[in-house]
Amino acid sequence: MKKTSLALVLVLGSCGAFARTGSPPSPAPTMFSAEAQWGPQNDASPAFTPDGNTVLFTRRTGSSRQIMISHRHGETWSKPELAPFSKVGNSIAPAMAPDGSYLIFVSNRPAVAGGALLDGFYAGKPQPERGGNLWRVDRKGDGWGTPVRLPDIINSGPSIYDPSVARDGSIYFTRTVGKTGAFRLYKSAFRNDSLQAPSPLPFSDGVTEDYDPAVAPDQSFLVFSSERAPASDTADLFIVFAAANGWSVPVHIGPSGFQAHLSPDLSTLYFTNKPPGIWAVPLGPVLAHGRNKS
Repeated sequence: MKKTSLALVLVLGSCGAFARTGSPPSPAPTMFSAEAQWGPQNDASPAFTPDGNTVLFTRRTGSSRQIMISHRHGETWSKPELAPFSKVGNSIAPAMAPDGSYLIFVSNRPAVAGGALLDGFYAGKPQPERGGNLWRVDRKGDGWGTPVRLPDIINSGPSIYDPSVARDGSIYFTRTVGKTGAFRLYKSAFRNDSLQAPSPLPFSDGVTEDYDPAVAPDQSFLVFSSERAPASDTADLFIVFAAANGWSVPVHIGPSGFQAHLSPDLSTLYFTNKPPGIWAVPLGPVLAHGRNKS
């Protein structure tokens, strides 16, 4: 299992344009503009408010993994500050609800006050204090409420990661399965005012490592990372489209990359790569290529 640090350590693939055989014609990835202003850091998983003027993201500093916030003023981004809800244990992988009313994120904080930090299990072995559960925090005006752990129907174990939120409230995420702790993609549909029992996505078999889902608000497509062919020494980005019978066959869309996120207007695909930092490509060529191949 190559993505040994999904929970609390950023693993970064090799940088390159969508230049492999069969990949879409697209510009080389460019660094997210805010990264250039802040100075390159070990940043990942940008989650934007609907107006695009506030971004929350994961920053690695030594052994700490925390969610930071920055605000845009014209063409300038403010110096990132620690999110007020990101002060217990480690917090990563923020995912904004499409309407901007709440955020889902991953944390290894205790499930109950006074408990121990969560241990994870993946890469075939225990991962001390590298576990993760999904938490929700609501926006309160210009601030944030108190984080609430999602119910046990979602947090059924200590290795739940990579949330993505659809417009109807459904949540896509990664969960480890089996004795090896392989990563598999799941969906919990939101019906009758509650999240339902998660189901594995049919194109994710729990044998080949899949993670980091980024779903379109209307669930018409989903970008994710996978170690399936033609990925070689690390995970590559793939796309699937909603179909009459569920989902299309996954289509390889180009570079090695993790932590895919979509801009609010769906014009840009963000992901983490090398050199460290948040990288971006136009999403239009990715969608066109995927639909032509699916």
